[in-house]
Formats: sequence, C-alpha cells, structure tokens
Amino acid sequence: MTAADTVSRPSAGLRLRPATADDLEPLVELRAVVMRADLERLGRYDPERVRQRLRDAYQPEHTSVVLAAGAFAGCVALRPAADGHWLEHFYLDPAVQGRGLGSAVLRTLLARADERGWTVRLNVLRGSPARRLYERFGFVAERADEVDVFMARRPGPGPGAGAGVGASEVGLVDLERAGTTAPVRLAPPGGLRA
Repeated sequence: MTAADTVSRPSAGLRLRPATADDLEPLVELRAVVMRADLERLGRYDPERVRQRLRDAYQPEHTSVVLAAGAFAGCVALRPAADGHWLEHFYLDPAVQGRGLGSAVLRTLLARADERGWTVRLNVLRGSPARRLYERFGFVAERADEVDVFMARRPGPGPGAGAGVGASEVGLVDLERAGTTAPVRLAPPGGLRA
C-alpha cells in the first residue's frame, strides 16, 4: 500500500517525522521529480543541479519527512533565520498531490508559527501552481526575480485562516523539528479535502 492509496481514505493518518541523514537521497530524487515541470517551463532544468542544490542545502535538524498512513509522501523544512523562519523543500509525491495533504501540512506548521509569533518566508518558482496554495494561507509576495517570487506571512490570523483542512481535524503530527510535538487532527471523517 502506498501513500496515494491511503490519503483518500478517512483513516489515513499524517505524520511529520524528524529527517535524518539517511533520508537525503530519497528526498533528492523526490525534488527532481516534483520540480522538473516548473524548471523546464523556465528553461532551467538540469538533472544534476536540481539534485545537488538539495544536497548542498539539506539540514536534517530543520527538516521533516511527511508520512501518510506510514508511507513516504514528501518532506518540508522550517529553518530559523534572522528575518523569520524559512519554509523550504516542501515537496509532495505527485501521487498524493491535490488531495489536501499539502494544506494539512502547511496549516499545521503555520499554526505553530502563529503560536510562537514567527514570520514565515518562502520562495516559489514563478508560475508555479504552489503559489496559489501559499496565497490561500496568507503569504504575500514581497519581491521577485527572473526565477522566484519571495513571499512572507506574518503571524496571526490572516487570509489563510479557515482555508483547507483544519488543524483540529485527524492524525498525529510530530513537529520536533519545528520546536514542538503536538497532536493535531488532520483528516475529517470524509477524508482529506483541498
């Protein structure tokens, strides 16, 4: 059974577990798959470079592996910096995209950031569909270059409040890498929704 088989089931659990050094290569391969279409659209896809960039930037102490019903589904990092916390390396297996899993992960991380008063920053490739997800959760474009749009979300309720799957809805999320471990319910009885 794969993560894709279980995400649409009502009993599907979501868990973020701390990443380890051993997770690097599977995450590198996931990044290459997930980013390929957008990088090709921008004329910037290089199969070695897309992999090496994650190898060079990987910080397991700030990274979580996303598991859906115990199966590998993706990863996300929340890295502290002087100007806030950077949401980075948020990749989900294409087989589980579009089923509310990304919204559930994002809502959980942002709820913790709001509790702690953190500004969360990220960059997203120009033209990426992921930008719409981030905007739903209150991220606002601050600047852009020829490849990326840089966005930020200030703490507190905002446009993203109430969008997607609520943090009070099924599954245990382990947020050790984000500074806490908190039980969070992620999937309503009818399953995950966008």
